[in-house]
Amino acid sequence: MIELPDSYKTYLDGQSERVVLAIRPVLMQSAADKLHGVRISYNPGPTGHQAHLDESLPYGTIVEDID
Repeated sequence: MIELPDSYKTYLDGQSERVVLAIRPVLMQSAADKLHGVRISYNPGPTGHQAHLDESLPYGTIVEDID
């Protein structure tokens, strides 16, 4: 079982179910390889939150952007 780092767990706390469902798979991918952090973008349109691995961020780091 893949264990999320505390920083990812803290980020997920208090998020809506929709946000958790959108970004948790990428957090799990990051936790599996332990190489890169995650950048989360918010799009005000119907796509909402999106996440991707970011090679410029150290593992365990989350950065939010507005797309």
